[in-house]
Amino acid sequence: MTTKLFAGIAAGTVILLQSGCSTVNTLEPAQPVAQRQMLNDKRVITDTGLYGRVRILGVNIATGPAGFLKIQVEIQNLTSSPKSFTYRIEWFDEYGMIINLPTMTAIPRSLEGKETASITAMAPTDRAKDFRIKFLDQISN
Repeated sequence: MTTKLFAGIAAGTVILLQSGCSTVNTLEPAQPVAQRQMLNDKRVITDTGLYGRVRILGVNIATGPAGFLKIQVEIQNLTSSPKSFTYRIEWFDEYGMIINLPTMTAIPRSLEGKETASITAMAPTDRAKDFRIKFLDQISN
């Protein structure tokens, strides 16, 4: 009887471990030194398929080397399972005109369950003064 009970517990443990349970552990200082300027931003467009699954926590904007615009978008997977999506950044000049670039392709990204991460990008040209980022759901998820 004890052997059957032990075998049942062992089998159950193996099934749980193989079922894709994952935990993301994050460590950061309680009192950060850097002061981020996070903004809720209308320049972030999210596909309706991501609503309730991936949340944009904020946007941080800075000027990088040689005056290039630098952005950081903090995102979070609200579900307990991995979520894949793509994103694309469009850059605009000082007149609000889109800057056509050969690198305007969608970039794949995934987040583990409950994971928070940042997407950081540097403008490809010093002409870029503004941006728009689009998040698109991957239908296969």
